Amino acid sequence: MSGDADGVDPGIVELATKLFGLARGGQTEALAAYIDAGVPANLSNESGDTLLMLAAYHGHAATVAALLQRGADPNRVNDRGQTPIAGAVFKGEPEVVRALLAGGADPAAGYPSAVDSARMFGKQEMLEWFGAPRTAPGRPGPLFRAAPGRPEPASSPASGGGSPARTPEIGGTSAGPRPPGAVP
Repeated sequence: MSGDADGVDPGIVELATKLFGLARGGQTEALAAYIDAGVPANLSNESGDTLLMLAAYHGHAATVAALLQRGADPNRVNDRGQTPIAGAVFKGEPEVVRALLAGGADPAAGYPSAVDSARMFGKQEMLEWFGAPRTAPGRPGPLFRAAPGRPEPASSPASGGGSPARTPEIGGTSAGPRPPGAVP
């Protein structure tokens, strides 16, 4: 069996690419047949995105349900700490969110979590499904929590605490906004 410079058989790479395409495209029957034939239900790509993550993000509730029935982990995070349910909330896919909840997804897992995303985008119905309050505990509004290992943001102006701290992901540092021309 020949391989490329990394020692990976090109046929395996081609099959994996096909499988990720089936998940993105919601081709449930074809993907389920591969899983039933032995492909790992938690197969992930170079970014840590599983078949389930891709199906969820692209809005394919039936594919999500089929993968969950075949053992896909609903709480597995990708390399950025994101979960399938948070991706479905972000994309506004209520049927996918319901399928993931039925399959055991934890809406508080990952960063930002599904709860964080629902708060951020004002998805009240989803917050109710999660049993989560509209605002984070101790917060005056729909802010999300700091990433693991990062300090909590400063209190918001609404609570009398001044400006919230900015993180590099939203345009500044905890010391304030970046100077003009600064590279993120």
